[in-house]
Amino acid sequence: MDCCGIADHHVGNGVCGCCGALRPRYKRLVDNIFPEDPEDGLVKVNMEKLTFYALSAPEKLDRIGAYLAERLSRDVARHRYGYVCIAMEALDQLLMACHCQSINLFVESFLKMVAKLLESDKAALQILGTNSFIKFANIEEDTPSYHRSYDFFVSRFSEMCHSGHDDATDRMKIRMAGIKGLQGVVRKTVNDELQANIWEPQHMDKIVPSLLFNLQQAEEAESRSPSPLQATEKESPAAVAEGCFRELLGRAAYGNIKNAVKPVLIHLDNHSLWEPKLFAVRCFKIIMYSVQSQHSHLVIQQLVGHLDANSKSAAKVRTGIVEVLSESAVIAAGGSVGPTVLEVFNTLLRHLRLSIDYELTGSDSAPNISNQIIKEHEERVFQEAVIKTIGTFATTLPAYQRSEVMLFIIGKVPLPAIHQALDVGRAGDNGNRMIQLMLLKSLLQVTIGFQSTNLLATLPTSFLEPLLSASLMEDAELRLLVIEILLSLIDRQGNRHKFTHVSIVSDISLLMLKVDKCSRQDTLFMKKHSQTLYRYIYMSCKQENNSCIHYDALYAMLALISVELANEEVVVDLIRVVLALQELSLTNEDGLPAWTRCAIHAVSSAYLNLISQLTSLPAFCQNIQQVVEVRRKEAPYLLPEGVFETANSIPKSMDRLDKELLFLQSKISEVVAGSGYSSDRLGIPYIPQFTGMRLQLTSDYSSNNSQAVLGEMCQ
Repeated sequence: MDCCGIADHHVGNGVCGCCGALRPRYKRLVDNIFPEDPEDGLVKVNMEKLTFYALSAPEKLDRIGAYLAERLSRDVARHRYGYVCIAMEALDQLLMACHCQSINLFVESFLKMVAKLLESDKAALQILGTNSFIKFANIEEDTPSYHRSYDFFVSRFSEMCHSGHDDATDRMKIRMAGIKGLQGVVRKTVNDELQANIWEPQHMDKIVPSLLFNLQQAEEAESRSPSPLQATEKESPAAVAEGCFRELLGRAAYGNIKNAVKPVLIHLDNHSLWEPKLFAVRCFKIIMYSVQSQHSHLVIQQLVGHLDANSKSAAKVRTGIVEVLSESAVIAAGGSVGPTVLEVFNTLLRHLRLSIDYELTGSDSAPNISNQIIKEHEERVFQEAVIKTIGTFATTLPAYQRSEVMLFIIGKVPLPAIHQALDVGRAGDNGNRMIQLMLLKSLLQVTIGFQSTNLLATLPTSFLEPLLSASLMEDAELRLLVIEILLSLIDRQGNRHKFTHVSIVSDISLLMLKVDKCSRQDTLFMKKHSQTLYRYIYMSCKQENNSCIHYDALYAMLALISVELANEEVVVDLIRVVLALQELSLTNEDGLPAWTRCAIHAVSSAYLNLISQLTSLPAFCQNIQQVVEVRRKEAPYLLPEGVFETANSIPKSMDRLDKELLFLQSKISEVVAGSGYSSDRLGIPYIPQFTGMRLQLTSDYSSNNSQAVLGEMCQ
């Protein structure tokens, strides 16, 4: 009923006809946009009049907004949702049309109406409010807002992202609306310095977990490229959340990366998502591809810091973090570890040490054997993951930084040339060996694929001598690691795989070797370090616990030095070393087993066959091939196939061998004379020069206290 007691359904949607003319014009214009039947929709002609009025009298915008908000609140309370939709449509059109100084007050009314809809328990109203907010978020306002707050919207949209609505369809719609709402908040606030900082922890701690929650809903097996260049076509909460997450990270400036990534780490911790690591890897692939490339090292540093924070967590958790770190480093740009390169490697090495400590401590006090076996296995998996990650990081570094890392790691390895006096401790031999083994494995990972044109700078004495001292340790596995490290550093032309096994190559052209002329830097390197290399090759060949793979590696070492670093002088010296090894096997002053003596003969024959073809001296090649053929007929146990493939053919006694079976120094000097090679020098028997470092390691050293070394690694 109107004020005159007469019902009127046609004027002003419930306003009496006689009093309607007395109402303010803006109210009449607002009332006129509502039809009698809400199903008819917004009255477009009247909406145009209202819009024209708002543009002509912008000072009335705040009143128009307040009145629309009043009507909407009343319609929501009375469940007249058709009129609610019409009111929001009108608000949207006014927002799009009116960019003026008075827009702020109108926006306040608009946001109140959106908040009213979001507070409703009706899915349709929540979605309606969200859609209006998204349209508003895309508007670039002409005037700044000093006091507007979006705290409510961050909280409410985050709640919607976690919707547990009974109806599956509505639940999905509400979650998608929540995600899009958060995206709208970010777009509206991220570049506005006058707004409350959206990057502050209280906001990020709501936004990021909400997005991750919806990302988890995707099928684990679903294949999705992490590249931001490929848009996701499927419209689902997971797809929309991923797009929003990428946009958020892409907008993050240098100082905001930490606040954006920390909630990810906390979410993965709280929901035990490091193991299995699939979701964690996916999250950080998204992060690494989305953040600006110059900021990627900040993500790496946060992961490293998180590993520190979880130093006492289960091995599976630490393994997950390290593997995510490895995956992230692959994506990061070269040198992305940032200015604290050695600190990152020091952290990884420290956790390697801690893992060894956990393994040793557990084995001393474990009440349950089966549980201890599981724990040891998990720690070993973690250790291998750390070693792999160290290698992955190294590949992102320029050559000079990788050289620094190599020196850093070798300085951590407990070697006799460096650590002379260590007390005996509880962990004893095993702990010390484990430290040496893991650090040398780490060093090998750093050297793989390393290319340097200047070995003199890459392998200074402070690196080479400690490394070679380990090549004579009693432990066969440690010695093999040292040789493999040297092979990785020397092999710059990619020839290593062509010398996998000791063998007599009939035609080296089939190997398709890449050979460059020895450079000046390589010549200087060999002048300084050649005698050290020869000495350790010689000493390594006569280790009694060598196996086939040791001799394969030593043969590859001789071959690669000949291919990569050899000039005339080096070739002569290598031939002298090999002939000295043959003499060592013949005299057997060290009492070597028959198999070891035959293996030395086999390596000598394979190398001389190779170097004779590399030098392209017909007389030299003919001489070597004659001896090889005689051996093949009369003493196959002196050739690689007779030693390493059919060890049963080795005789019990090798006291006397005919001259026809031997490579004679005098004969070789004769055939190379006049070809540019020093035959006089060939006539001088090679004798290892025992200078500088200790060459022989005994079990006395291996009983040193690993705990002292562990403490040093933490420094």
